[in-house]
Amino acid sequence: YTGAAGWMVRLLTESLLGIHLEVDRLRVSPKLPAAWPSIDLHYRHHDTVHHIHVRNHGGTPTVTRVMSDGVEQGDRTIPLHSDHNEHWAEVDVGDG
Repeated sequence: YTGAAGWMVRLLTESLLGIHLEVDRLRVSPKLPAAWPSIDLHYRHHDTVHHIHVRNHGGTPTVTRVMSDGVEQGDRTIPLHSDHNEHWAEVDVGDG
């Protein structure tokens, strides 16, 4: 069962939530049901926790804006830190 459980977690993380690790950045491109107005994720990178709030504006699953610690990210990814501090990110999805 360990292998099946691991694959299920990976399926949910990568497919539904759209979380993809890209070296030292996190790309979040979720495919959320229209009935979900938002989700909150807590991602641990080494000894640092990143709190991610995803707002679902409906329409397309396109990521329209990413803010990390109050700074808009032009490449729409979340920079990952390893500084033992908490970091906050906001991801806006949809065109509604």
